Amino acid sequence: MPTLKKQVKISGVGIHSGLPVNIVVKPSEKNGIFMKRVDMTGTDLIPATYDNVGETKMRNTTIGKMNAAHVQTIEHLMAALFMVGVDSAIVEIDGAETPILDGSASEFIKAFNAVGVTDGDLKRIVVKQEVIVYAKDVLKELPKFVRFKIWVMNKLMGRKSDGFVKLSPNDGKSLDVSATLVYSEKIIGKQSFSYSYDGTKKSINDFVKNIARARTFGKYSEWEYLKKRGMGRGANEGNVIALNDAGDGTLNKLIWPDEFVRHKIIDAIGDMFTSGGIICGKLESYKGSHALNNLVLKKLFSDAKNYDIVTKK
Repeated sequence: MPTLKKQVKISGVGIHSGLPVNIVVKPSEKNGIFMKRVDMTGTDLIPATYDNVGETKMRNTTIGKMNAAHVQTIEHLMAALFMVGVDSAIVEIDGAETPILDGSASEFIKAFNAVGVTDGDLKRIVVKQEVIVYAKDVLKELPKFVRFKIWVMNKLMGRKSDGFVKLSPNDGKSLDVSATLVYSEKIIGKQSFSYSYDGTKKSINDFVKNIARARTFGKYSEWEYLKKRGMGRGANEGNVIALNDAGDGTLNKLIWPDEFVRHKIIDAIGDMFTSGGIICGKLESYKGSHALNNLVLKKLFSDAKNYDIVTKK
């Protein structure tokens, strides 16, 4: 059960609330990543697990009960914990969402590496049979009026709900991620990126160098719409890639031309870590989402024939 050697405090603002938020990531002997809402009295630890995800529709992954103690936007934090090899920690937080920082996983990783991690291996969850989920599977679980709103939005933005996320077997020793985005905006268009994690320093350094700094993104014109609905109030040019209205440029400088799809790798890895270990298999994401990432984990664990759990290398 590898954990941090010392506690780490990280402060920032929530991307949706725009409010200041502080987290203290503490070493733990209790297996698993847990959130603790210290701004609320009488709340239990909130497991950061796929079966405790309460919401994915706000372009993020939220754990806990939406009408009670919950924490939004955990995916970047979870990706960072995965990359430094921590599977046991208690995250005390004084708000409803983790700090967005620079919109990537990079600053979290730097903070954790600064204190170090105890020895130990993450458990491996080896994919034995292919499982796949489609965007239509997510849509049919939504209320009719929500489905209609998504249909209208897709029409206006020239998008199709034809995405999928698939897990399939590999050699059982690595997580091989391939992600593809297809957007009507010219600056994005169709982008693909692949990454393989096998626990070696080489694969970790590859992530830190080529993926970790990739930021979340959205249209500048959407900000006012989101803010009026209580979302995106903490978004700014420092933590979000802002696309212009024409969709052919950004208001802030890109790190890489395909930074958009690289960020999707962060999201996918963070979501996969809600499994409690390393998903060892091929993860193919075509126009993926947090909802699809969560649904494919639920389908994987719905049948014991789909996977094996290995606690040692």
